[in-house]
Amino acid sequence: MLKRSALVLVVPLALLCAFPASAAVKASEIIQRSIDGFVRPAYASLHDQARTLTVSMRELCASPSQGELDAARTAFDATVDAWSSAEIIAFGPIKEDNRLERMLFWPDRKSIGLKQVQAALADKDPTATDPARLAGKSVGMQGLGALEFVLYGDGADALAGKADPYRCAYGAAIAGNIETMAGEVSDAWNKPDGFSALWANPGPQNPLYRDGNEAVTELVGVFIKELEMVRDVRLKAFFGGKPDADKPKQAIYWRSRNTTKSLAANLSGMDALFQASKLGDALPSDARWMAESIHIQLVNGVTTAKSISGPIDEALADPASRDKLDHFALITSSLSTLIGTRLTAEFGLTAGFSSLDGD
Repeated sequence: MLKRSALVLVVPLALLCAFPASAAVKASEIIQRSIDGFVRPAYASLHDQARTLTVSMRELCASPSQGELDAARTAFDATVDAWSSAEIIAFGPIKEDNRLERMLFWPDRKSIGLKQVQAALADKDPTATDPARLAGKSVGMQGLGALEFVLYGDGADALAGKADPYRCAYGAAIAGNIETMAGEVSDAWNKPDGFSALWANPGPQNPLYRDGNEAVTELVGVFIKELEMVRDVRLKAFFGGKPDADKPKQAIYWRSRNTTKSLAANLSGMDALFQASKLGDALPSDARWMAESIHIQLVNGVTTAKSISGPIDEALADPASRDKLDHFALITSSLSTLIGTRLTAEFGLTAGFSSLDGD
């Protein structure tokens, strides 16, 4: 099964020439801007949205109604949006304690996580309604994918009444667990002597980043790796070359209709990070057009993804929406070339990223 951990960043081992001196001087500034301008706000926003989600779930459990269920679903959608932006920073604190997989176990091609969630609902496992105990269970039972099924999967409409209090209690525990993880990651990024200090202060004694090359390479790697993830894993999971090759139920967040919204948020996060870092300012003057081109294409990608609405199976059946998905794929491919080949060449980096492996 393919997991996000299958994406191995190997750029630091493939640096064949030095980052230009002018940019090397700015490496720490570039990384600090990235942290202050994007990473910390993104994870703080996720924590805020997750807190609202937890409150909404508890209110639903206390006073079940269609209105409270709608509010909980709205809070879930907002949390997915916040996570889809923040998740592009898939290293550092989010990698500790399996938080990345616990936050979102996907893809789940063999439905392992789904079966565990369904079993918990069927058996009414009391330990799964305690956020602290839930945190020690399978990663497939405790993140956004699990909560999506609780709120949108088979039997979810019962949450509007009092017929299934266990389902709501389990959902509230998942929300609480997500809130806890989001808070832990946000706090970790804000520690003055934590991971952010290591990334922003490369040097010979630094155990993770020995020089500015490696620190900036980590940043550039976010764009290359995440574009590959969006296009080759998330989009291609459901969008086939022809309609008979489509797999709508393999789409991320298909039950909640957040598939293309999450893809848009992924690219929106990349654009916000690129703008915050001012990475383009480190380019030679005759190559700074790349920065504007990257920004324009990311914005176009966001706009294209957001223009595809409704259930993903209906979008796949609509020729106009299929054209938009094709266009979205083309944009991400163009960005991969622009960033992964041309921008890295301007910075004197020969970047080698592993391809997606797995079966």
